[in-house]
Amino acid sequence: QVQLAESGGDSVQVGGSLTLSCVVSGLPFGDYCLGWFRQVPGVERELGAIAGISDIGTTSYADSVKGRFTISKDYAKNTLYLQMTSLKPEDTGTYYCAALFVPSNGRCWYYAGMDYWGKGTLVTISS
Repeated sequence: QVQLAESGGDSVQVGGSLTLSCVVSGLPFGDYCLGWFRQVPGVERELGAIAGISDIGTTSYADSVKGRFTISKDYAKNTLYLQMTSLKPEDTGTYYCAALFVPSNGRCWYYAGMDYWGKGTLVTISS
């Protein structure tokens, strides 16, 4: 059974830092594109990932988080991370990790139709 379990969500002040984790089980970790998505309260989940990492470790970021967030993964622990710094009120939301089996063309992409999703972890940024 495939499971993605996020943790690390918390309430922090503006300018603070936080690291989210996502433990992935039940699928070959190295064969998947992995991404972090965010859902702002009262708004539908953003269609594109805020951060993604390919099977070979290539990373990509939404402009809104570029330079502040870092996505990484640990093969030994089957865990995906999102390090968040310089947090802003607009970073508030529920953060989801998701996995997509690497497409046949070998190019990862991160979108609402990912194969598997976690249940989310809440991040609240207060001023």
